Amino acid sequence: MSYVSLAMYFIVMLAIGLFAYRKSTDDMSGYILGGRQVSPQVTALSAGASDMSGWMLMGLPGAMFVMGFDTMFIALGLLIGALMNYLVVAPRLRVYTQVADDSLTLPEFFSKRFGHANKQVRMVSAAIIVLFFTLYTSAGLVAGGKLFESAFNVQYEWGAVITVAIVVMYTLLGGFLAVSLTDFVQGCIMFVALILVPVVAFTQFESASELTYFAKESIPSMHEALSGLTVMGLISSLAWGLGYFGQPHIIVRFMAIRSVNDVSTARNIGMSWMVVTIIGALATGLVGVGYVQKFGIALNDPETIFIVFSQILFHPLISGFLLAAILAAIMSTISSQLLVSASSLTEDLLSSGKRSEKRAAVGSKQKVTIGRIGVAGVATVALLLALDRSNSVLSLVSNAWAGFGAAFGPLVLFSLYKQDLTHKAALAGIVSGALTVLFWIYAPVLAGGETLSSVLYEIVPGFIVSSIVIWMMSAMDEEPEGKVVAQFERTDKVLAELKQQPAT
Repeated sequence: MSYVSLAMYFIVMLAIGLFAYRKSTDDMSGYILGGRQVSPQVTALSAGASDMSGWMLMGLPGAMFVMGFDTMFIALGLLIGALMNYLVVAPRLRVYTQVADDSLTLPEFFSKRFGHANKQVRMVSAAIIVLFFTLYTSAGLVAGGKLFESAFNVQYEWGAVITVAIVVMYTLLGGFLAVSLTDFVQGCIMFVALILVPVVAFTQFESASELTYFAKESIPSMHEALSGLTVMGLISSLAWGLGYFGQPHIIVRFMAIRSVNDVSTARNIGMSWMVVTIIGALATGLVGVGYVQKFGIALNDPETIFIVFSQILFHPLISGFLLAAILAAIMSTISSQLLVSASSLTEDLLSSGKRSEKRAAVGSKQKVTIGRIGVAGVATVALLLALDRSNSVLSLVSNAWAGFGAAFGPLVLFSLYKQDLTHKAALAGIVSGALTVLFWIYAPVLAGGETLSSVLYEIVPGFIVSSIVIWMMSAMDEEPEGKVVAQFERTDKVLAELKQQPAT
């Protein structure tokens, strides 16, 4: 019966892809941003589902299983970061990207923000997107491989292949609209699953006291976790929230929403969804710790605790639905990442590398075709990386999350709010943030060959270095040209006019 549920889920995803193919893929605006006509409801759940990915149902419960209550501070940091993203970035980005010659991608916005269509900042940011998203996508495929291996006894490698094949099919067909609509459905599935699983699992205990009794055999109590928390540990956990400002697959949703007036509605829906699902993921990990101890279950991989609950506690039909929730989480993020990567390859790297007359000769439909080829190409490379089954979902996600947050987060904020930001400062900020993160992750500078990331999460120094570099370079550089100032002032004017309009 679980196979039937999964088959139905796959059919629905492909059907949505076909529907979107007929609706929105005639030009690049439709393929990349859904024609900027996405509803606030779809925007909210699409942003949430593409954000949380497989780590919500596998990585986060697994982290709670291993780390205990310290994981709550990661969740708190994410909630604060997501809220600030809606408040600080979403409204202004929606207006500014349209004012800046209708920018379709984040690298294109970075470039046109300075009055030029093909400056170096566009090429460099596009290259970083492709690099980190390939790594990020591989994390989703690792989760997919683990799911099929644990739940269906399918060889890990084949599980990763099946996962990427389904995602690539509907992303190739329908572009952004297909990704957003499938994300909406997937977000609903995740919401139900993350309420159902921890609640049913908790009923296996007589009381909360019994759960706590068994859980403390493996993880410290909340009091012990709080008393043992270090300053660096707290900063590292809360700093996950900084990453939101620089995640292209999330903030592109703000560019595609049909009106800036819809942002507040999307925020209310998105934050409500996020609060419930994060609590559900943490509860799944906590109940899982107690359940494994009480019933003496051997759990080789903590990141599969949600799968174990799905198989043990539920009827096969419901089990199939819950397993589909994991696939939903995985696929929603992979599809978003593939589309953004393909957009950067097509609109930013390939198009920007050609002379203007050659770019003009390439029609919209041809660009869409190139974009689809890009989706398949990035997916293939990510699949090859994912074949290393020793990778941790949470570890891969944390590295890519930090890379984007440090490289793009400060620049997004400065681009939106600092009028005298210059092109040289933007380029230096991207490079310095990305290089700081890579050094922090890989340079064995501590005793025993340990890296600095073992002391402090790499997004913190990366974000700080990038911000300082941008500020200092802008102060030393020439004033921006008149067109750049005019776009900035036009954005201010549009937002001011919207604030004066009566609420509907």
